Amino acid sequence: MTIFCSHCHRPLQAETSCLPSRAKQAPSAPRPFRSTKSASKARRDQINAELQALRSLLPISAQEKERLSYLHTMALVCLRLRGAQLFPPALAPPAGPALGTELLSLLPGFLLVLSADSKLVYISENVAQVLGLSVVELLAQGDTVFDILDGRVGEDVHRKLLLAREEPGREVTFVSEMRTSKAFRLQHGGNRVVAVCGRFVALRWPPSPSSTAFLALCTPLVQSPTDGETASQDDVFQSMHLLDMTIIDVTESVTYHLGYHREELVGQSWYSLLHPEDAELAAAQHRAVALGAGAGPAAGTAVLRVLRRDRAWTWLRVWARRDGACITCACRCLR
Repeated sequence: MTIFCSHCHRPLQAETSCLPSRAKQAPSAPRPFRSTKSASKARRDQINAELQALRSLLPISAQEKERLSYLHTMALVCLRLRGAQLFPPALAPPAGPALGTELLSLLPGFLLVLSADSKLVYISENVAQVLGLSVVELLAQGDTVFDILDGRVGEDVHRKLLLAREEPGREVTFVSEMRTSKAFRLQHGGNRVVAVCGRFVALRWPPSPSSTAFLALCTPLVQSPTDGETASQDDVFQSMHLLDMTIIDVTESVTYHLGYHREELVGQSWYSLLHPEDAELAAAQHRAVALGAGAGPAAGTAVLRVLRRDRAWTWLRVWARRDGACITCACRCLR
């Protein structure tokens, strides 16, 4: 019986075949690369060598370099790269005296520079005197200004930075608690309240996001009493309002803090005393307290600027609570 090939329909011999031999078949796909212990070690050694090289280029002392972790090294390198992008060496002004410790100690706070997208670009070394954290320790929190601020005010800060970016040269101010060291929190009962005052400046012309920076001075405000502490009458004045924040009563000590007599304030709206930039934050506090939407004591707390009788602005930390058909506020001057 003759057997025919199913491919070419020719008769086959027992010992022959028209199919290609195994040797002539297409080579099989290469096996996927498998990492080995030696390859992993080689990659780790290469990464370590690169990080050591980057660390050696940082303009800090050898003692400080020895204490840097890989995370701190990368944070500092990124900070320096952002600074080099905003302040290229080729366009830098002639070298002058550096901001030494003596000069920084004369400032009421520390200096802060942000990029157009709110990334940290520069923090002056005297930040440790204000927050109890060095520049390196602060960078470990994150690389944007929102990483070092109390998250509750993030939306308000974002809105003010956006306003300042749209109108370069316009000064904006916001107040927030900034992260501090554990030792600072144990000593003072919480983080540090800091007023950030600054503006966006175009460093080159024509202006662009890559050449615009937010330059600010961060001034610490007097610490407010922690929950559970009671402040003396000299530190706090109280006011009582209708639900629309019309003032119906205020303690006589308001004269010491704001210069007004009680009779001048009764019947006025609380909003008539507020700084325009803080009106929206105050309105959010007002809604949370009036509608009972606040969660915990912090929901009824805000730091606001209020107009004194001498037409100067002063910072108040305001605790508000609803008492039936009224809203009661306890106000403490921060500076």
